[in-house]
Amino acid sequence: ADLSFNADNVKSFATPRRLAILISDLQTQQPDKNIEKLGPAVAAAYDKEGKPSKAAEGFARSNGISFDELITINTDKGERLGFRSVAKGKATAELLEGLIAASLDALPIPKRMRWGASRAEFVRPVQWLVALLDSDPVNCTILGVQSGSQSFGHRFHAPAPITINSALSYENQLLEEGHVIADFDKRREAIAIQVAELAKTVNGVAVIEDDLLDEVTALVEQPFALIGNFDSEFLSVPQEALIYSMSEHQKYFHIVDNNNHLLPNFITVSNINSIDPSKVVSGNERVIRPRLADAAFFFETDKKLSMASLRERLKSIVFQKQLGTVFEKTERIGLLAEGLAASQNTDDAEAAKLAGQLCKADLASDMVLEFDKMQGTAGGYYALNEGLSDAVAAAIKSHYLPKFAGDQVPQGNTACAVALADRLDTLTGIFGIGQEPSGSKDPFALRRASIGILQIILQNQLPLNINEWVARAVAQHSVIKDPESTTARVVDYLFDRFAAVYQDQGLPVEVFAAVKANKVSSPLDFNARVQAVAAFIKTSESESLAGANKRVSNILEKSEVTVTASDFNAALLVEAAEIALADAIEIKEAEVQPLFDQANYRDGLLKLTELKDSIDAFFDGVMVNADDPTLKNNRLALLSRLRALFLHVADISLLAPQKR
Repeated sequence: ADLSFNADNVKSFATPRRLAILISDLQTQQPDKNIEKLGPAVAAAYDKEGKPSKAAEGFARSNGISFDELITINTDKGERLGFRSVAKGKATAELLEGLIAASLDALPIPKRMRWGASRAEFVRPVQWLVALLDSDPVNCTILGVQSGSQSFGHRFHAPAPITINSALSYENQLLEEGHVIADFDKRREAIAIQVAELAKTVNGVAVIEDDLLDEVTALVEQPFALIGNFDSEFLSVPQEALIYSMSEHQKYFHIVDNNNHLLPNFITVSNINSIDPSKVVSGNERVIRPRLADAAFFFETDKKLSMASLRERLKSIVFQKQLGTVFEKTERIGLLAEGLAASQNTDDAEAAKLAGQLCKADLASDMVLEFDKMQGTAGGYYALNEGLSDAVAAAIKSHYLPKFAGDQVPQGNTACAVALADRLDTLTGIFGIGQEPSGSKDPFALRRASIGILQIILQNQLPLNINEWVARAVAQHSVIKDPESTTARVVDYLFDRFAAVYQDQGLPVEVFAAVKANKVSSPLDFNARVQAVAAFIKTSESESLAGANKRVSNILEKSEVTVTASDFNAALLVEAAEIALADAIEIKEAEVQPLFDQANYRDGLLKLTELKDSIDAFFDGVMVNADDPTLKNNRLALLSRLRALFLHVADISLLAPQKR
């Protein structure tokens, strides 16, 4: 039987030594459940002689009742034989063992271990188990450990057993008697406060990254933040390398000044309240020094090499077996970046080509071999050290951005060109050799690369024709046998990622479909249209106009003759409603065309909502399929003109509800 409780009443606790769940307002007795089981249809429940059929008797027997106990139950599919019963709710205490075992078994633990002679498996050996219903111990054995009411506090500050008086006193007893902050969020907040306050003592600001804060919180049961120092001579090393050493290797928080420059201090969080904190600090200072010395050594060693010589080493690094070496990839990136930059500003073309050729050079550096997260960043520093332009250095440094949704994107024409070229080269190459993502497998991170392309284009307002640049990237891969097919598949894939982004933003899929129907090739223009349609569907006229567009679309598709907007002749208008619609269309064409020319689709489409009354009056008072073919064709041409007006933005007919 399932244990019934309100998920809102569940509170969790987690420290390095314990996992706990507190369920408030849990009933001691589970409620009774009404059970209804349906059997065969009444029509099939009896044979020709009026006796119970084998199906009916079998149903009764399988449920442990006689045929006479079955009742007739009305359902959506007609009368069925069935029976109703009440399952008595079990005592909650009887269900807890199964619930606890099932919950622990369901935890997403990638690798479990065994300990001692036990066959039980868990992430780490289980030393004790507390299970209480109010203040009463629940008798159960989980993972080979017998439950009780005895817990333990902090390993060093409160090693003696603690008897938990009741479920509700658990958190407070651990804090007061055990020196443990069991609540993860409270412990996390305490660390953030301590770290921030300590940084102020050196006139700095602690940089508290969420991931590092979570990791440190998971390493301590009661936090004690301490501040240490390192030699200021290390500040000549790129600060990203120092930060990487401190945060990744030692789990230290770094400190910056008001100008965001690194200070020669760090904050570590200890799990003990030492009687001599200075010894803990000096120990951490001794540990970090060789780490920082390594970073300094790698930096100085790499600086002795030119970017060109580092790039030469890329000839021995394979990007992908069929697509060649990383050196060959940088050749392609350079050429594509040159073209991309030139399309926006020819002055940036040469810098973009050079940055593209050098953007992967630091992959062969000692710094990146030791600190892989320094890729790009290290190259940017080496470019400046070599005397290359700020634009080239910035492009190299930022070409991996954005690394995740919401991350910052490269800034400037040169940097954008290199970042786009790198992603387009990877995307087209992998698609071209038939290794595009399938299901959850995406070894070359093409989904992330695609979203990165879209983010860069949108946030930098780049009016690029994505079809053109995908085709140019495809053309650089001699291994691709079917360039046209590859180009089409990559473009479709990119716009599918667009759809996923909009879906995450809560936009209806119909909005995306309406714009996609127009086969827009510029992501920037596509986005402007999507935002316009998103604003349109919020208007009171949208539903009626979508329906009218659907009606117009159907009429034109079913027409036996093909007419276009240019076939329209105002002199052939007869009915007042069609004259009024034609006049309204002419006025709106003049009003919205300048807006559409400026890609101001939102205001243009909102202006078209003013056509609603004229369109409604036309369909109410005019017979489109008139007996006179001249009148009929002219009215079809008028509708074609109306549809073309909306199609300047999107196929609004696709917003109409689909008939089921």
